[in-house]
Amino acid sequence: MEKDKESENFPLKSLHDFLSELDKEWAKFRTASLIGIITSGMLIVFLIFRFLSLLWRIRNLGLRFTEVLDEIVFIVLIIAFVSYEIYLLLRQHKFFARWERRVALLLNLEEKLIEEAEEKTEKDEDHSSESNKK
Repeated sequence: MEKDKESENFPLKSLHDFLSELDKEWAKFRTASLIGIITSGMLIVFLIFRFLSLLWRIRNLGLRFTEVLDEIVFIVLIIAFVSYEIYLLLRQHKFFARWERRVALLLNLEEKLIEEAEEKTEKDEDHSSESNKK
């Protein structure tokens, strides 16, 4: 019975729970995007080094271009895909940074609204109990 009364007084309670959980998980999402950017950056540096090493072997060891064409195509494709992944992770990180403040403000505003509703409910209960005593 009391839970029904509480849900009537606080229609935003489920939104509040959602925002609280989102606020707790937000840092994990942002950290994951940064880790992805760093590891992808390290991978792209390794791929560029490997590509330059392959070009050096072609030039100094006299390998024919057609002998290593499949490796060159593979490395270039991987560099393109990893570059796109870094771009997406940067966009994701900017999204988290931009919306983190907004979610925190919304969470604070909702907490204030819930507190005000609780105070109003307490005042109404006190007022009704005083009326019943008279």
